[in-house]
Amino acid sequence: MTTAAERTDPIAAGESMDEVPTALPTLRRSLQLAHRAEPRLIIVSLLLALLEALPDSLFALWLMLLADAFADRDPTLAWIGCFGLAASGVGSWLLGTLAGRVQRTFRLRVGAALEGHVAGLQAKVPTIEHQERPEYLDRLSVLKDQVWQLDHMFLALFSMLGAALRLAITVGLVMSVHPLLGLLVLFALPTVWVSSRRSASAQRVLERVAPQERRHRHLFALGTTQQPAKEVRIWGLGPSLVERRRRVWHAWYRPQARQRWGTAGWQVVAWIVFAAAYVAAIVITATVLGGSAGQVLMIVTAGSRLSQYVSMTAGEADFVRMWLDASQRLAWLESYAGRHADAAAGSVPERLTDGIRLERVSFGYPGADRPALQDVSVDLPAGAVIAVVGENGAGKSTLMKLLSRFYTPSSGRITVDGVDLERLPAEAWRMRLAGAYQDFFNFELPATHSVGVGDLARRDDHEAVGCAVQRAGADDVIAGLPRGLRTQLGPTWEGGAELSFGQWQKIALARGFMRRDTLLQVLDEPTAALDAETEHALFESFVAQARADHGRTGSDTGRITLLVSHRFSTVRMADLILVLQGSRLVEVGSHEELIAGDGLYAELYGIQAAGYRR
Repeated sequence: MTTAAERTDPIAAGESMDEVPTALPTLRRSLQLAHRAEPRLIIVSLLLALLEALPDSLFALWLMLLADAFADRDPTLAWIGCFGLAASGVGSWLLGTLAGRVQRTFRLRVGAALEGHVAGLQAKVPTIEHQERPEYLDRLSVLKDQVWQLDHMFLALFSMLGAALRLAITVGLVMSVHPLLGLLVLFALPTVWVSSRRSASAQRVLERVAPQERRHRHLFALGTTQQPAKEVRIWGLGPSLVERRRRVWHAWYRPQARQRWGTAGWQVVAWIVFAAAYVAAIVITATVLGGSAGQVLMIVTAGSRLSQYVSMTAGEADFVRMWLDASQRLAWLESYAGRHADAAAGSVPERLTDGIRLERVSFGYPGADRPALQDVSVDLPAGAVIAVVGENGAGKSTLMKLLSRFYTPSSGRITVDGVDLERLPAEAWRMRLAGAYQDFFNFELPATHSVGVGDLARRDDHEAVGCAVQRAGADDVIAGLPRGLRTQLGPTWEGGAELSFGQWQKIALARGFMRRDTLLQVLDEPTAALDAETEHALFESFVAQARADHGRTGSDTGRITLLVSHRFSTVRMADLILVLQGSRLVEVGSHEELIAGDGLYAELYGIQAAGYRR
C-alpha cells in the first residue's frame, strides 16, 4: 500500500526522471497528434515532399542523355535530355513553392495545437508540484524551448523521407553504370552515424546544463524587466547582474562547445572517407569500366549529388533526432500527467454540515531541511470564520495550499464532512472554493475581466463584478480608472492603466469574491499592502458578510472563511484562531480564550499592541 508521500513524490515511489518512452512509440504518438490536428494537410505535405524529390534527383540522368546524344549525334535523345532538364527545373521550382506554402500552413496549425496540448497537460495535473521541483522544471524548461521543434518535426520527417528517396534514385542511377558502384553509398554511412551520435551527445549535454540555462534567463529578466527595475537601480545591481549572467552563460555554453569540438574531428574523418570513395568511383568509371562520356558525367553529377543527399539525409536525421528528444519529453509529460491525473470519484457536498478536519497532517517541500507543517490536527467547524496567525515560515500559506488541493499531505489526511479530501475531484472542489492569495497574479485584462475571471460564467456580468469590487473595497480603484470597469489594465498595453501594488491587490481580492455558494473562502494575507485601518474595516465587512450568509436560509452553504493576517487587531474578530509556530499548531481558541491562556498568542498580541501605542 502506497503512502501519501509516494503518491505525490515520484522519487519516493521509485519513478525515475530518466524513464522516457523509446523512439518508435514516441514517433507513433506524435504522428497521431498531428493527424488529429490536421488530417488532410499531413497527407498532402508528405506527398509533396516525396514528389519534390523526383525532378531534383533526375538531373544526372538528363545530363547523361545529353552527353550521349552529342557524342552519338542523336537529336531525339538530345530533345529528351533538354525536355527532361527543363521539366526538372520547372518542376523543382513549382513543387518547392507549393510544398513550402502547404507545409508552412501545416506547421503553424500543428504548432498551435501542440503548444495547446503541452499547456493542457500541465493544467491536467491537479497539484502544482511539477511547476516547483527543480528536476521537473529543468525537463519542462527544455521541453518549452523545444516546442518550436515539435511543430517542425513532421516537416523534418517528410524532408528526411524526401532526401531518402533522392538518395535511392541517385544510387539506382549510379548502379546502372555498374552494380559495384552502389558501394559508394556505404562510404557515406559513417557521416550519418557520426551525425546521429553527435546529436545524441549534444542533447545529453543540453539536459545537463538546463539549470544554467534557466538561471541565465532569470538573471537577464532581472536586468531588463519592469518589476525588479527599481531595486536593481537602488542597490546598483546592474554590473553585478551582467557579470553573474556572463559567468552562468559560460557555464551553460562551454560544455556544449566542448561537446561540439570533441565530435567535429570524427565528422571530418567521415567526410574524408566519402570524398576518397567518390574520386575513386569517377576514376574507375572512366578507366577500368571504360564508361562513355555520358556515364562519366552522370557519375560526376550523381556522385556530387549523392554527397549532397547524404548530407541532407544526415542533417534531417540530426534534426529528427532532436525532435525525437523533444517529442520524448512530450511523451514523458503525457505519461506524468496520466499517472498523476485526478482519479478521485467522490462528490463534493452541496453544503458543509460538520466542516473540515485535519488529522495529524504533515507536509514537507522537496529539498527542505524540515517540514513546513508537522502533525497538525484541528477541526474547522462549518460556518466559522477562522484566523491563522504565526511568524513567517510557520506554515500558514502551506496550510492554505493543502486545503486548496495544490499539494497532498505527506502524511495524515484532510476530511470534508468526514470524506477524505483526496477522494474529492480537485476541479470540482476548487469550483466550490474562492480565494485571494498573497502571491496573486496581475491579470492584465480589461478591469471587468481581471475581476470577472474569478467566476468565468459571470465574467461579463457587470452587476456581479461591481458587487465583488464593492465587497473588496476596490471602489476607489475602479473610480480612478479613465473608463471604469472597461479600462485595460497594465501599462504595457495601448491605453493600459498602471496600478500600484496595493491597487492590484484589491483587484485580486475582488476576484476572490466573484463566486457564489462557496464552501471554503481562503484569504491568505490579501490585504498586506493596505494600511491597518483599511484592512480592519475590510475584514470586519468580510466577517459580517460570512456570518450573515451562515444565518440566511437558502444561502447557507456552511462556508468556512479562513483569514491569514499578521495584524492581531484584525484576527481577534474571528470565531476561532489557529496559532502556528515552527510548523506546528501550538494554540487553538477564540481571542478571549487565547488571551486568558497567556501563551504565545497573548505574548505576540501584547507586543503588537504595545507597538501601536508608541
